[in-house]
Amino acid sequence: MKNKFSNIALALLICSGATACRGAANAKPTLSAAVKVVPSSTLPAKVVCQQANNNLDIVKHNGRLFLAFRTAPSHFASEQATLYVMSTVDELTWDFETKITMDTDLREPRLLSWNGMLFLYFAILGKDAKKFEPQGMKYIKYNGPVNWTEPESFYPPESFNPKGFIPWRTKVINNFPYMIAYVGGESIYQNDQQSLQIHWLTTGNGITWNAVVPDQAAVQEGGGSETDFVFQDDGSLVAVIRNEAGDEMGWGSKICRAEPGSLGTWKCAADPRKYDSPLLFRHGQGIYLIGRRNLTDNGYYDLGRRNLSPEEQSIQYEFDYWVHPKRCSLWRVWPDTLTVSFVLDLPSRGDTCYAGLVQLSDRDYLLYNYSSPLDGPDVNWQTGQWGPTNIYRLILSFP
Repeated sequence: MKNKFSNIALALLICSGATACRGAANAKPTLSAAVKVVPSSTLPAKVVCQQANNNLDIVKHNGRLFLAFRTAPSHFASEQATLYVMSTVDELTWDFETKITMDTDLREPRLLSWNGMLFLYFAILGKDAKKFEPQGMKYIKYNGPVNWTEPESFYPPESFNPKGFIPWRTKVINNFPYMIAYVGGESIYQNDQQSLQIHWLTTGNGITWNAVVPDQAAVQEGGGSETDFVFQDDGSLVAVIRNEAGDEMGWGSKICRAEPGSLGTWKCAADPRKYDSPLLFRHGQGIYLIGRRNLTDNGYYDLGRRNLSPEEQSIQYEFDYWVHPKRCSLWRVWPDTLTVSFVLDLPSRGDTCYAGLVQLSDRDYLLYNYSSPLDGPDVNWQTGQWGPTNIYRLILSFP
């Protein structure tokens, strides 16, 4: 009996009452202080930062952390845009790896470390700051320190316009490489609701990419573009899609699920909020999303103005979204109900949210993100896109 009552006493000591137990289970993750990495005095002399430092990715490879990022005069397309890749062993001093310029806009850098190889994929865009003009995708391969191949094209089958492809996420799950890309990017801001396709791909060499689901590259069609996904323990897939162009489900986002036996069939629910730059990851049994948050009463992108034509709705929703402040936030995704709930804001304001994530331990994650200066005014998104932006790093820790 002594052991029995000792165990009861220990249980009461650990969790004295249902309220305390629920509080411990629902405790929010914590954030370390944000440290500015770009621009800073720790960068190599060969890295010349411009006013806007934004689109980025990070990955661990051969014991080093690699950071790829875009720098340009502003958030918008520019022939002065440059992609840099740097690496570090301690995040205190950085080594120059490579620089990419093409006299046109470059963005969406995506790093993939797999099977001993390291690749950088990126999108080429136009020069006009008022337009979104995809010009195709390129890749470079790491051959050693400061030794990368020249950019080469990859993937798009001949049946599609190769200019409209945009790489969005690359990741490795159980040593299996994946890429999510979308086609039709040139039509997102034309307000004519032309169909976009989301392509789910894998590779055997990092260069030649094929459909994960045989003979079915496109897993979604409609207004969706930026997409990320995770698997659950039972093999089902959960995804979040930015639905900025709009379709029969409305505008904002789609929260989707595919069952293990039919991974090419994504069943989705509409969400009126738009989680720009979605990044999904698993922590324990939870599915978490990092994406942009609109600072209005309800955060909605879709304002429900169905008395207007689809073209008029697209224009009004885009303008309304542009003139409100933003945050980069952590959200929880609930796969059973295909819903999303807010968890917390990252240090962010103005023009912000394009995160990279590396898991450090069972509870800690290294997170890089860009934002308008954290010590500056809380400007709306429009103002922030024309102003300076920096890249910050922090640690996200779960209880």
